[in-house]
Amino acid sequence: MQHHSITFRKTGYFSQLICDYLDEKPQLAPFYNRFPKFGNFKNQILEKEKSFSAESREVLVSALKNQYQSVEASEKTLQNIENLKFSNTFTITTGHQLNLFTGPLYFLYKIVSAINLSNELKKAHPDFNFVPVYWMATEDHDFEEINYFNFKGKKIHWNKNASGAVGELSTEGLEAVFNLFSQDLGPSKNAEFLKRLFSESYLKHDNLTDATRYLANELFKDYGLVIVDGNDADLKKQFVPFMEQELLEQTSFKQVTETNVQINQLPENYKIQVNPREINLFYLTENLRERIVLDSDSYRDGVYKVLNTDLSWSKSEMLKHLNEVPERFSPNVIMRPLYQEVILPNLCYIGGGGELAYWFQLKSFFEKVNVPFPMLLLRNSVLIQSENQLKKLQKLDVSSEDIFLKRDSFINKKVREISNIDIDFSIQKEHLKQQFEALFQLAKQTDKSFLGAVSAQETKQLKGLEHLEKRLLKAQRRKLSDEVSRMTDIQNELFPNKSLQERNTNFSEFYLEYGERLIPNLIESLDPLKGEFSILTL
Repeated sequence: MQHHSITFRKTGYFSQLICDYLDEKPQLAPFYNRFPKFGNFKNQILEKEKSFSAESREVLVSALKNQYQSVEASEKTLQNIENLKFSNTFTITTGHQLNLFTGPLYFLYKIVSAINLSNELKKAHPDFNFVPVYWMATEDHDFEEINYFNFKGKKIHWNKNASGAVGELSTEGLEAVFNLFSQDLGPSKNAEFLKRLFSESYLKHDNLTDATRYLANELFKDYGLVIVDGNDADLKKQFVPFMEQELLEQTSFKQVTETNVQINQLPENYKIQVNPREINLFYLTENLRERIVLDSDSYRDGVYKVLNTDLSWSKSEMLKHLNEVPERFSPNVIMRPLYQEVILPNLCYIGGGGELAYWFQLKSFFEKVNVPFPMLLLRNSVLIQSENQLKKLQKLDVSSEDIFLKRDSFINKKVREISNIDIDFSIQKEHLKQQFEALFQLAKQTDKSFLGAVSAQETKQLKGLEHLEKRLLKAQRRKLSDEVSRMTDIQNELFPNKSLQERNTNFSEFYLEYGERLIPNLIESLDPLKGEFSILTL
């Protein structure tokens, strides 16, 4: 196994905002708390320790034990859950949608980042415990984003009419997906594992939450991963004061809007990732997840409505309803990060570039509601290549930086490098003309009747040079075409659909090849705080 890396900026696939953050550009300092370096974690621990109560820990542990009742968790995971009772235990959290069979590869990289950072922090701070957490986005409602995964250039798709929170969706209909996927996997030992994993996850669990919990636990239980479902009545009771404030004062809207203005005023023209609503909560029941709004016709009276329904409440009725059934209230993209930080003793959130971009919009909101803002870490990003692919790249003299270039830039750069033969006979033609000029002078001096013969010979030889030039050019183009074709073929393999491998390919393709050593190799190779894009040769 070989491992090297390049900067995120040099990949060309990450925004200026993220690259500037990794470079710790001072203009971004107001939008985050502490940069994720080992030396900064002690102060983050002290800050979180003061704000997270023993009562909150008891509620969290009780809720997790209920969620794990039907899960065969490892001793390490169970111990991590128990440790969350103690004031010296903190979490390192990542989150992800309930993508079918994990979706793109970066699902793995997020969790590996959380596991590795937890392990590294334990070495640096042995008196504390650090628990890697995967927060399941069970309350999301965009089924079209999660109902497929890519396998060897084919989209494995789950066709289903869906509404409401995706975590509550029935797994009915996934047997047909399993049968289709099984045909593509083949009969190998690794294929049989993948078949069992899919079957046990989706065909033996009734809803997508339970199926995803089983799947993530099977892949990562040996590393003590704790999986959290935020769609939990007991956990949401902890969040009721913040939801009350959101309903009554629209705090997040005011603070995030103000932050967005500040970001827009920066000279770098960073893109705003999300725009807040006046109320950033959904109402959640079976097959329903719709926005809560203040009724425009009764705005001053404080009448709350659920969009696309007949549900409405007065202010007092709404607050009473919230306290009675908090599980029916669901935070959106603006409020969910706060919910996470209220119910977890969390130090650091690990996410992709788009996720961190919207977290940068939230710091003043956290300060306003007096909740510590977590450290923000860009997850590990990885390109996996085989030994054979590496050898091809080396033979073609394609560097790690070359392979990340966009297609046209890649081809143009390599053609210029390869074309070290300058096939241009202009100099030879000019030299030939000069020679014939001397012959013309000689013919004039001897017998002018030879001028026609000399001219014919000049034309013949010039045409001969032009013909040779064209043949050589054609041969060179053919030669370059072959090399360019080989280069673009391997780039297509490593960057499916002209995108990063990790954003497209499902882990099952690599599990077929590398089997049970795939995840241990990732755990062993990836440094969560290195801040560079990894290229692994397995």
